[in-house]
Amino acid sequence: MDRRTWYFVIAGLIVALLFAVVVSQFASDDPDGLEYVAEQQGFLDTAEDHSLGDAPLADYGGNLGGSDRMNTAIAGIAGVAVTLAAGWGLFWLARRSGLGATSEPKDG
Repeated sequence: MDRRTWYFVIAGLIVALLFAVVVSQFASDDPDGLEYVAEQQGFLDTAEDHSLGDAPLADYGGNLGGSDRMNTAIAGIAGVAVTLAAGWGLFWLARRSGLGATSEPKDG
């Protein structure tokens, strides 16, 4: 990759991390739509926790300890890292298999 492409990738990574760490702190504490309707209809108490509900990053990192703001920031950083790794891996596989190859221009 040339230098301009690297600058673009780094800038995108910085923007993603800013959203994951800073902007996510302003997310609403109100329940999501499904929880709201379940509460209004009276069946919220029948909900069961997911089998991975005790995982470290479940519920936006609520099980990490520390403050809610820190948990949300850590969960956001982990999300950006996992997404970056998955995207990088898929592009690497596509490049390796030749799926992204283009034909050479013909002299005319």
